[in-house]
Amino acid sequence: MEATNLFYRDPALYDAIQSDSGSAEMCQALIERHRPDAKTLMDFGCGTGRDLEILAKRFECVGVDLQAGMVDYAHRARPGLDIRIGDMRTVRLRRRMDTVTCLGNSLAYVHDTDDITRVFATFAAHARPGGLLVLCSPVSPVIRPEPTSAVVDTPDGPARVTISYGWDLRTQINTMHRHWVLASGKEAQDEIRRRVLFPRELEGYASAAGFEIVEVVGESRNGLTGPTGYTVAQHVR
Repeated sequence: MEATNLFYRDPALYDAIQSDSGSAEMCQALIERHRPDAKTLMDFGCGTGRDLEILAKRFECVGVDLQAGMVDYAHRARPGLDIRIGDMRTVRLRRRMDTVTCLGNSLAYVHDTDDITRVFATFAAHARPGGLLVLCSPVSPVIRPEPTSAVVDTPDGPARVTISYGWDLRTQINTMHRHWVLASGKEAQDEIRRRVLFPRELEGYASAAGFEIVEVVGESRNGLTGPTGYTVAQHVR
C-alpha cells in the first residue's frame, strides 16, 4: 500500500484529514460497556498514533504498525507513546493485554484468507483470557455510480479530492480511487484496495482464533448500518 496511498507518503496529511475521526471514542465506549475494568490495550495498525494518543489517556497502550514511515512520524509527533514496527500477521510481543484493537480499516488491507487467519492468531496471542478484541473494518462495500468531489483542509492549504469506487464481488475487494489537486497545484493519485469481511465471516475468523462475538454495531451506534462496523469479541480460550 505504501506506493499507492498518499497518506502513507505524507503522514502529516493523514493526521490532518482524519483529525475529526471518532474511532477512538467509539472504541473506548465499547470497552467501557463490555470490560470496564480493562487497564491495558494493544492496537494493531496504529498508524500515526492518532487514536492511540486518545486511548492512552485511559489505558496503558502499545501500538504496532507495518509502515516504517508512519511509525517514524508517530515517534516525532507523539514521543510519549510506545509504538513499534511490526507485521500483524506474524508479530509476537510476548505480552497479553486486557484489550486488543485494530482500528482505521487496518484489517481490510489484509486480503489473503490465510493471512487473515494469521492476523486473528496474532490477536489471540496478545489477548488475556476474558480480554476484548475490538475491530473497526468494512462490513459492506461502498458502491457509488458517480465520483464525488470535495475540498479538504490540509497543512499546506485547501486541496480538492475526487473519489470513485470499484467493487469486485469475487475477491470482495472494494477499491477507492482518489485524485488529489493539492494546494500547490500538484496532483496525486491513490488506489486503495480494501477487503470487505461480512459480519458472519468476521465471526468465523474470530471463533477459530478463540474469540466469541459479543456485539457488532455501526458507526451510528444504532444497529449495524453503513459500510463500516465495530466488532467486539471476548477471548474465551
